[in-house]
Amino acid sequence: MTDDEKQIRGLIERWASAVHKGDLEAVLVDHADDIVMFDVPPPHEGVRGIDAYRETWPPFFEWQAQGAAFEILSLDVTAGTDVAFAHALLRCGTPKELTDRPETRLRLSAGLRKEQGRWVVAHEHHSFADTTAVGDGA
Repeated sequence: MTDDEKQIRGLIERWASAVHKGDLEAVLVDHADDIVMFDVPPPHEGVRGIDAYRETWPPFFEWQAQGAAFEILSLDVTAGTDVAFAHALLRCGTPKELTDRPETRLRLSAGLRKEQGRWVVAHEHHSFADTTAVGDGA
């Protein structure tokens, strides 16, 4: 693993920990001002910019206060000189949700770029598999 990959892995692990703790400032710290995020809930066109990204978190933190899990199960990072991407699977759900569907995973994809020698997340995408589809491959 390269030094850049280690730095990015640490960045994403710190982000996930901050999300789980509900620490908004720590969630935001390593994100680009012009971040684009496609999230599970609307808006369907995603959110653009750090201010819009910031606004998405309080409702999630309220939901998570029910005792929900938010933990990385696997994380892969590929880094070039000034751009990188990562993808991860996370346990994300309330105890009841995870008891009812223990196979449920939040899928995370992130695009990063190096700004002034520092990695920042420029794109973030969260999704769950559509379990309503015929022939659910869970």
